[in-house]
Amino acid sequence: MKKFIETVKNIWSIEDLRNKIFITLSFMVIYRLAAQVTLPGLDGGIIAEAMSSSGGNKGILGMINMFTGGGFSSASLMALGVMPYISASIVVQLMGIAIPYLQKLKKDGESGQKKTTQITRWLTIAITLVQGPAYIANLGNIGIPESAFLIGHGGMFWFTSMILLTTGSIFAMWLGEKITDKGIGNGISLLIMIGIIAGLPGAFAQELLAKTTNGGAGGMMMILIEIIIWFLVIAACVYLVTAIRKVAVQYARKTVAGTVRDVAGARQYLPLKLNSAGVMPIIFAQAIMFVPGAIQQANFSSDGVKTFAGYFSDFNGVGYNALFAFLIIVFSYFYTAITVNTNEMADSLKRSNGFIPGVRPGKETGDMLDRILSLITFPGSLMLALLAILPAFVVKFGVQQGWSMFYGGTSLLIMVGVAIDTIQQINAHLLNRHYDGLMKTGTKRKSVA
Repeated sequence: MKKFIETVKNIWSIEDLRNKIFITLSFMVIYRLAAQVTLPGLDGGIIAEAMSSSGGNKGILGMINMFTGGGFSSASLMALGVMPYISASIVVQLMGIAIPYLQKLKKDGESGQKKTTQITRWLTIAITLVQGPAYIANLGNIGIPESAFLIGHGGMFWFTSMILLTTGSIFAMWLGEKITDKGIGNGISLLIMIGIIAGLPGAFAQELLAKTTNGGAGGMMMILIEIIIWFLVIAACVYLVTAIRKVAVQYARKTVAGTVRDVAGARQYLPLKLNSAGVMPIIFAQAIMFVPGAIQQANFSSDGVKTFAGYFSDFNGVGYNALFAFLIIVFSYFYTAITVNTNEMADSLKRSNGFIPGVRPGKETGDMLDRILSLITFPGSLMLALLAILPAFVVKFGVQQGWSMFYGGTSLLIMVGVAIDTIQQINAHLLNRHYDGLMKTGTKRKSVA
């Protein structure tokens, strides 16, 4: 504890790092405050009471609500949050595979990145203009009662709501970009994480009440067991996010001014991540899993089709989770293949006079890296799929739906991944100022002359 306090003092003593953390926290507070503002024409008190009595959204809608920090179910200005921006980023990334112009921008360095960012911003607005009307039209389906509409569903309500939802998404996007530029960590990811964390106390309190009041099963002993299992799941997520396969690399030696030295630098291995795709396979798979639910609710579907679709639309059902896990494994290979270019890695290694012992530089190196990546992707995708469907398992053991969402899936992986990334950036600032990292001792290191 003493070392941790000393490390916090070291962080506070670095003015630049202190300012970055302050900016990040300030923008996250602004985002959370904006998420509490209800759309004009709706009674926030009635909505809150309805959500409290119904327990909020379940299944996929509950997961979307979690990502927006409760703004989705409360019809706030941030009801869509950064989700349109994330959708736009995914679309631009996938389009970059097939569109030569986007491929060229990717190779143009900083200028190309700026143009890609601008395209993503405009696409975000376009997606918001599509998602906004769909959200307004389905306010009743997410649990908002008719009595909450103070001015009805007229044109004025639609117009103002569309303007404000679009403005809210653009504002959330702006906050995320400013956090990335001026603060610490990835801004968009931090906004998602703070929205997820906002629902954690309420979900745990609901689970605590269910287990300790009205003759709840298990009592405090069951709560303790659930917390222990939760920490074990977090440890598994940390392992999945940080695990790498080290590929040994050697570099050619050069004679410079009569001496022999390595041109390699310090790193003597090539790290390949066990889960190179991150949480994207879960996001893709969840998008596909919306289809059975839409078919089940469609008026044109026959009873047999609705029954079949319903089997794959139950969030806690066997059919849903089996298909969900299969899609995650498939998309893990797909996303890894389009984002990790082993041929480029091999060419970069060759240009720096590096090679894998026993393997010829160039195509053979690329083929070997591709083979290794394919082998490690399977256990990584399998572990990712198990973590994604874990909430459905814990529900079967009596865990409340809201609390079960923190036992795996996208929410926990995002929280762990963002926390690790932020800590690594703070560590980099500390090490640059000759301090030990956040997760090590808090003493000042001696400068080496």
